[in-house]
Amino acid sequence: MVELSNCSRCGKVFVKSLRDVCPDCYKEEEAAFKKVYEFLKQQKNREATLIEVVEATGVEETLITKFIKENRLRTSMFPKLGYPCERCGSMISTGKLCTNCSSELKSELNHINQIHKVAERNKDTKPKENIYYTLDKHRR
Repeated sequence: MVELSNCSRCGKVFVKSLRDVCPDCYKEEEAAFKKVYEFLKQQKNREATLIEVVEATGVEETLITKFIKENRLRTSMFPKLGYPCERCGSMISTGKLCTNCSSELKSELNHINQIHKVAERNKDTKPKENIYYTLDKHRR
């Protein structure tokens, strides 16, 4: 089924296939990829950071990040190449969060789950019926 979509880069309407960008923007992305790859392929540039690649090639940081996330630029071949964690901004090479942020979120979720379990357990206990006892003080 043919689907019309707007290009995520330029906003132009195009027939969407496998990519989220129009053919013109795809050609531009491929040219940018070639430029970045040619720069990184040189022995002296293999340990360049993301900022150094952006400055040397003029390609946008978001586009280089996209190449890394799509595994077109492998961090095993270029060890210092990474992108910022979506929570704290430290450089990572896979996923969306660094290990510190990931472990923090997991511990917070575990804490919230424990709170919910305690609340559920307290809700399940039956409340004690109101029973009043009187003492007969004047009984002989």
